[in-house]
Amino acid sequence: MTPAAPAPAHVLIVEDEPKLAALLVDYLSAAGHRPTWVDHGTRALELLRNAHFDAVLLDLTLPGTDGLDVCRALRESSDMPVLMITARVEEIDRLIGLEAGADDYICKPFSPREVVARVKAVLRRTQARPALAAPVLMDAATFAAFYHGVPLDLTRVEFRLLQAFWQAPGRVFSRNQLLDKLYDDGRAVTDRTVDSHIRNLRRKLQAVTAEDPIRSIYGVGYRWEA
Repeated sequence: MTPAAPAPAHVLIVEDEPKLAALLVDYLSAAGHRPTWVDHGTRALELLRNAHFDAVLLDLTLPGTDGLDVCRALRESSDMPVLMITARVEEIDRLIGLEAGADDYICKPFSPREVVARVKAVLRRTQARPALAAPVLMDAATFAAFYHGVPLDLTRVEFRLLQAFWQAPGRVFSRNQLLDKLYDDGRAVTDRTVDSHIRNLRRKLQAVTAEDPIRSIYGVGYRWEA
């Protein structure tokens, strides 16, 4: 069965280049969405606090509050999809954007059609989240976890790892982001420790179903796609 197309969305465009912003407004409108444009980071934060949006196209370099700080502030209270747009193309810059909580990263110059397609993809993942989370049941008080109704024998760290994925399906987590969620006692561990826990969790999940719900994103981290 073909997946249902995402509903029209209210998309906030935070971009200080008027011509580029106008182009994005035109293409998103033609795709049936309702774009709102703002050219200042601090103003974007005000809008995000006082209005509903389904996704944010966020430039990295902005007057006022920069894009990274806007993204970090948004992540304190919302899991709204954030697609970061920037002229910075180095891997470290992409990783910094993802560390701040961005769901996707689009480098300039880009095709407006590609941006519309990326918005469509992230909206589809977001709107599907209730169905994606349904196979997992968790009780944080008892560290009990069930996958498709089957109890899982998880360590405390594996439980926290599954919980991180379960609470944000479709979002890409870097290894450092996952480490922050796994340990709260200040111990010194390397980011490759996450890979070991991922392998163990995958093995236990695949003992229930043959499908692997944890997708490896090369050079970045992991995403839950069950």
